Amino acid sequence: MSTDASARKKPATKAKPVATVKQKQAANADLAEARLMGIYQLMAKAQGREALAQAEQLVKDHPHFQLAQLVYGDLLAARTRPVRMVGDVPEPMRKAAAPVLNQLRDESQMRLKALRERPPSGALPSQFLALSARNKHAIAIDASRSRLYLLENRPTGLTLIADYYVSIGKSGLSKNAEGDLRTPMGVYFITSNLDPKSLKDFYGSGALPINYPNVLDNLRGKTGGGIWLHGTPPGQFSRPPLATDGCVVLANPDLMALIRTVEVRTTPVVISQSLKWVTPSTARSESKPFEQALTAWQNAKSSGNMNQVLSFYSPSFNSNGKSLTEWTPALRSELNKVQGRAIQLKDLSLLRWTDSADTMVVTFGEVTDGTRTGPTKRQYWVRQGSDWKIFYEGVIG
Repeated sequence: MSTDASARKKPATKAKPVATVKQKQAANADLAEARLMGIYQLMAKAQGREALAQAEQLVKDHPHFQLAQLVYGDLLAARTRPVRMVGDVPEPMRKAAAPVLNQLRDESQMRLKALRERPPSGALPSQFLALSARNKHAIAIDASRSRLYLLENRPTGLTLIADYYVSIGKSGLSKNAEGDLRTPMGVYFITSNLDPKSLKDFYGSGALPINYPNVLDNLRGKTGGGIWLHGTPPGQFSRPPLATDGCVVLANPDLMALIRTVEVRTTPVVISQSLKWVTPSTARSESKPFEQALTAWQNAKSSGNMNQVLSFYSPSFNSNGKSLTEWTPALRSELNKVQGRAIQLKDLSLLRWTDSADTMVVTFGEVTDGTRTGPTKRQYWVRQGSDWKIFYEGVIG
């Protein structure tokens, strides 16, 4: 388990004051980053007096916002001497303060980069090929910008509604093993919403665990766990871009906004080195070849032809520890129940992950004609040459 996710209950004597601090933080969620960017804009326009006044108010409202404190200090210093960079401290302090100053400069650069390089209007991350109405929101994390993007699934499609600065693992992305201080990359889902009263102060306003390792991670032999989206301690507004043991960390006001919005189990979380934003029409076009394979599997299962159905499954198939041979009797039992009736795939969601392999994460309700409901299933498909094969299938609801 990641050190960031060592969840132990707080001593009873600490619960009350910490909760009070968290309540104040949540109530004080007033877009601190936007205010900081406004100060930067005033500085760029040489409006130092106005910038100083706004910086003074910002640090009063958020005394633990270290980057804001640093900018405020620069503005104060600029009244008596030239300031050449963010955190231009006097020479005697420079060496001792260098590690912290470099981290704050990195944070400043990441915040500015993400706000200068906005996603194209109407675009969505390329991994979200199709989401059902049950997926009310989706999360995409771009490590190259230290940014979490929150999207809402509207009748007109996915729409970006908010984005937040985040910190990731000290060693970057691509988690492979327990304790490697890396954040995983891939397609995940929020599995629960942990009660902040059960967590140590370190996790701030709460935590949203994700399902690392997922099916693809397990297939690749990856280890570790306890990867959460969580907040910061009461005395820390944000952390440097690379600062966690593997979790994704947000400022407490941002985390609270996320917790109030997303739903457990149905909210996908994509974590990528760099997001590719595409138009909805491009996403639909890219999903069509796979949808043809999915429809062919659906038709084969509806026909009840066992050999034809098995042709869609990879030899490396594994369903919760069962090999394809061990799982085949359960599949045969399903076909016997279908008895040649058509099956429908309701609330279909398609999420694509491409690295050394091309993978599709498919979620749907499987309903047989003549019945009103059916199990909710999740499949993982991998592209092998021109064919798509299923390497995992399981019931999730």
